[in-house]
Amino acid sequence: MQRLSIESIISKIENEEIFHAVSEDYSFTLKIDDYVPYICGAVHDGHQFRKDLWDNCLHTAYERWYEEDPETKNMVISHPILIAGCDSRFEYDLNRPPEEAVFDTAWGKQLWKNPLSEAEKQKSLQKHSNFYKVVHALVSKLEKKFGICVVYDMHSYNWQRWDREVPTWNLGTSNIDNDRFGDEVESWRQMLASIELPNDIKQTAKINNTFYGNGYFLKYITKNFKNTLVLATEIAKVYCDEYKQIIYPEVVAAVAQQLQSLLPKHANEFYNRFKN
Repeated sequence: MQRLSIESIISKIENEEIFHAVSEDYSFTLKIDDYVPYICGAVHDGHQFRKDLWDNCLHTAYERWYEEDPETKNMVISHPILIAGCDSRFEYDLNRPPEEAVFDTAWGKQLWKNPLSEAEKQKSLQKHSNFYKVVHALVSKLEKKFGICVVYDMHSYNWQRWDREVPTWNLGTSNIDNDRFGDEVESWRQMLASIELPNDIKQTAKINNTFYGNGYFLKYITKNFKNTLVLATEIAKVYCDEYKQIIYPEVVAAVAQQLQSLLPKHANEFYNRFKN
């Protein structure tokens, strides 16, 4: 893996180079093993938190972890194109627009002892901006090369705080073209429903049951690229103990192993249907 500037990363994408990189400021990683018409994204995988913010933050490391999406990168690590955030969403949230990306409060609790200075906010927002410059270059390249693209936008959610039964997998589709892509959404839902998990974990997959696909990553790509479908794919945190902060690696591995075949199968199906 190389440490590269944003300009270098974009240049390599434009030249269709194969590379693994971390951004110069260590805010995100991108690996490209092959240029294929699909991308995996894990924007909330990161837990890094800038040290100059530590003393001012009222939320504990556990409270931050609880609202992040740990292991979502590892679930899709085998796929040819993967972009993932390294920083905690508590510093800036890649899945929210720039004007909302730096929180004052988070999940009902004040985040900072003292309000952040404008300089502190801008430091974080620059990382947010850089990420989207690369996303734009990457989707542009794939749409130009293939005419069509699909993005698997991987997330997780805390299922134990719901007061009703919720699905293992949820697809959020309220901001995509369902008339055009509805059949491929349903195909992806069925594939997710077929995944078998250890430890007698119940396996269900539903659409717009818990979340609706309102994230900025999806909205940004959908607004700027007319031939790219973003599938906001949420797994309930059945792969960990939400309250004890324990990861279940056998569950993560089961998800990753089955997505290794199911995800490219779906991407190939999507490409063959919508190319040209």
